[in-house]
Amino acid sequence: MEIENTAELRLLIECARGGSLTAASRELGITPAAASAMLKKLEARLGVRLAERSTRALRLTEAGERLRDYAQRALELLDEGLAVMSEHEGEASGGKSRGAEVLRGRIRVSASSDLTRRIVLPLLDGFLDRHPGVELQLNVGDALQDVVRDEVDLALRYGELADSRLVARKLYDGRRLLVASPEYLRRHGRPAHPGELAHHDCIRFKIGDRLERVWRFWRRDALQSPPLDVTVAGRRTADDGGIAHQWALEGRGLTYKSELDIRDSLASGALVEVMPEWVGRPMPLHALLPSQRFLPRRLQALVDHLAEGLRR
Repeated sequence: MEIENTAELRLLIECARGGSLTAASRELGITPAAASAMLKKLEARLGVRLAERSTRALRLTEAGERLRDYAQRALELLDEGLAVMSEHEGEASGGKSRGAEVLRGRIRVSASSDLTRRIVLPLLDGFLDRHPGVELQLNVGDALQDVVRDEVDLALRYGELADSRLVARKLYDGRRLLVASPEYLRRHGRPAHPGELAHHDCIRFKIGDRLERVWRFWRRDALQSPPLDVTVAGRRTADDGGIAHQWALEGRGLTYKSELDIRDSLASGALVEVMPEWVGRPMPLHALLPSQRFLPRRLQALVDHLAEGLRR
C-alpha cells in the first residue's frame, strides 16, 4: 500500500478540517467531483474506509483519523525540509550567513491558564521573536486535551503521566504549596498544622467533573514518610487556576497551587507560604508530544527553549 502523491494527504486533512468534500475541494482548488474521486481511489487502494459521508457532511473514520494525523505531520516535515533547502540555496548564492537556524511552520500548543499567563507566555514570545518563520496557535485552558485527537503538537501538563502513548520530557520538578495573602492570614489566623484547614475557607480546584476535595501534605523534612490527607471545604471552587490564584491574592481564602504558578506572587510578598514545614503533592511540569517519530525541528527547538527558560 502506498500514497501516490501529497494531494491525497492534503485532501484528507482538508476533509477533516472543513467537514465536507465541498470545503476540501475549495481549499485545494479542484472540483467536488474530483475530490470525491480522489478520496474513493485512495480508499480502494488502501482497502479501508477513511470517511463516512452524508449529503451535507463528511466525518473521518477511526482509520481516517489515524492516517490524517500521520499525514499532517509528514506534510509539515516536508514543508520544513523544503524551507531549509531554500535557505541553503540562498546561502550558497550569497544570502543569509551559514549557521543560522531557520525554522518555519505552525506549532499548536496547549497549556493551563495560570501557567501560560504568568510563566510561559514571555518564553513563547521570545521564541517567536527569534524565529519569525514560526506560527503559533495557543490553546489556553485547564481542561485536559487529548494530544493526539485534538491535533496538539505540544501540551504542557502538570503531574504524573498515565498515557503511555505520549512522549514526555520533564521541564520542571516542583510541588504544590499552601498559600494565602497576608490580609487573609491577618483576619483569619495562620494554621499551624494541616488538620486545622477544616476551620478555614479553602479555594478548591475542579478539572472536568472531578472536584479536588482532599489536599495531601508531607513534612518537608520527611518526604519518604506516609502523607497526611486532609479533606477541605470552602465557598469558592474554580476550573481555572488563574481565578483560584486571583481569589487568593484578594484574600478570599487559602489555596493549594503549583509553586511554579505562584513563584512571582511569593517573591513579591503578595502571597505567603502557609505552614512552610509542610509541602504538597509533587507537580512536575512535562512537555507532551504525540510522537517521537515525526518531530519537526521547530518543535524540538521550542521544547529546548522552554526547558532553558524554566531553568533560568
